[in-house]
Amino acid sequence: MGDPKYPRRAWKKPKRPLNYDLKMEELKTLGTFGLKTKRELWKAHTQLSRFRHQARSLLALREEIRKREEPILMNSLTRIGLVGESSTLDDVLNLQVTDLLSRRLQTIVHKTLEFKTPYQARQAVVHGHVMIGDRVINVPSYTVQIAEEKDIHLTQESSLKNLLAQTPKEAPEKEEKPTEAPTKEVESKLAEEKKESKPSEEPKVEETVTQEKVESKTTSPEVENSSTKQSQD
Repeated sequence: MGDPKYPRRAWKKPKRPLNYDLKMEELKTLGTFGLKTKRELWKAHTQLSRFRHQARSLLALREEIRKREEPILMNSLTRIGLVGESSTLDDVLNLQVTDLLSRRLQTIVHKTLEFKTPYQARQAVVHGHVMIGDRVINVPSYTVQIAEEKDIHLTQESSLKNLLAQTPKEAPEKEEKPTEAPTKEVESKLAEEKKESKPSEEPKVEETVTQEKVESKTTSPEVENSSTKQSQD
């Protein structure tokens, strides 16, 4: 049993915790199920390894002992929703850690009560807003049984009912216009721009002609003065 002051650890660390692929997989699992630390994930791995160890030990027993002890394990797993009623020990060996994490109270509250994120569901559980029947459970890692799923609800004094009742307004879907219409509009605009650009070139020619006339007028008095001087001489 051990000293109650120093209880036995309920988890085991992985053998290679600094493996890059393992670290990325753990971080993805933490974000998917809203876990606080990796310790919660390691607890789930340890609990799953115990189930597998029990299944392997039952497979090694004789048929008489196995028929007597196998239903005990299978009934306990079907009660929490990990396996079906007609499943076998091979199904227990094929279980994944995600199957065990999906039976947490935090995950089921996130799905049934329609919280936005698993972290928001965790906050509601920890602050005592969630009840199972007549009990207030504030443990996010509580394993929910199948018979208890329909009894999950918020407390009467909870202020989260108004937040969950206010569903966001759906944005109106934009009608998809055919691809041909924009191309025709663009072509018409380009044609109009070309038409507008052609008349703008004519005034430039007129401006050059007027500038030549002004220059000729300014130079003419000088020529006249030179001609008059020659006549006087």
